[in-house]
Amino acid sequence: MPSPHWRALRGAILTLLVLGGIVNFLDRSALSIANTTMRVDLHLSATQLGGLLSAFSLAYGFAQIPAGWLLDRAGPRMILSAGMLLWSIAQVATGMVSGFAALIATRIGLGAGEAPFLPGGFKVIHDWYETHERGVPTGILNASTTLGQAFAPPLLTLLLLSYGWRSMFISIGLLGVVVALAWYPLYRDRESGHEEHNEPQRISLAAWRNLFRHRTMWGMMLGFSGVNYTAWLYLAWLPGYLEAAHHLSLRRTGWLAAIPFLMGAAGMLISGFAVDALVRNGADPLRSRKLIVVAGMVCSAASTFAVTRAESSGAAVAVIGMALFFIHFAGTSAWGLVQVAAPAQLVGSVGALQNFCSFLFASVAPVLTGWILDRTHSFHIALVICACVTFLGAMAYLSLVQEPMEAAAT
Repeated sequence: MPSPHWRALRGAILTLLVLGGIVNFLDRSALSIANTTMRVDLHLSATQLGGLLSAFSLAYGFAQIPAGWLLDRAGPRMILSAGMLLWSIAQVATGMVSGFAALIATRIGLGAGEAPFLPGGFKVIHDWYETHERGVPTGILNASTTLGQAFAPPLLTLLLLSYGWRSMFISIGLLGVVVALAWYPLYRDRESGHEEHNEPQRISLAAWRNLFRHRTMWGMMLGFSGVNYTAWLYLAWLPGYLEAAHHLSLRRTGWLAAIPFLMGAAGMLISGFAVDALVRNGADPLRSRKLIVVAGMVCSAASTFAVTRAESSGAAVAVIGMALFFIHFAGTSAWGLVQVAAPAQLVGSVGALQNFCSFLFASVAPVLTGWILDRTHSFHIALVICACVTFLGAMAYLSLVQEPMEAAAT
């Protein structure tokens, strides 16, 4: 039976991860909220703005590889604290620059700094929770990121209108510094009777390379690309879509844009409870998560396609909310799949590889959408492409993810 001190420490660790997740996605959302204002102030085209959004996601994706390796070698305490500090400093710097090239540099810093957070967070949950109880904390951590997206439109719009976009970036950057400085002294590696916690694991290059020989690894990387393409398109362009397609003011957009992200957070939490309930009732941990992932992605693709038919802002917000509910319902179980499919000593690496591949695809979404918008003055084609990518991701999970990868670590 875990001691009260052990339970309190585990709760404090999860709480700080949740705060980090909220700040993480406040930071990611800031450029989308300041979209129109910065384009006018700095004379940026929609394609250039899409390029800034994609610079983040490319840096984030490529940084996954060293981030996963460092997490498995050095542990979450140092790597997460350093990552939070780097991304927060980059966010502060964004409020101080005045040119496109300098903005690209700060977006690269933001992406590289944020890279370890989700793989590291889910590695922490793997280490501190047993298989039958990981669904709920996974859902809670994942929901914190979407709560950050939900808080972002009203909170950041208020800061933007009250103090300007530069002060907005600086304020939320400083908030991240506080979380980074709190994580390092608080976090401790778990001590337990589990063999994977008895002594540090030395990760060989051969074991890491062998992951790519497993169909399940490829299914997770390609499938999660459909999850992140959808999530990143809406994160990057939802405020701009509501302003351009439905002629909403910046202030009204700030409130309405929060609704779909709140629905996404609900999808994450429900997914976590559903998975734990299925496993407690005897369902296979891998197959139950795979079922939820595929079903959620197919429903999200259908909802995104329905956005192209929405004739009012209310209808658009409702179907976008359904698209985000289902994609995050799927995405939470996709992260849970990492915890049950990956070898115990390679959870950080597998999560990072999944994120790396997915963000190579996701980085296309913002710049492609901006390019299409510049030429067609419509989001219709971009939304249809998004629905297709999501559906193909579901098919990758369905056809390729078959068994755990324990043998790949030997």
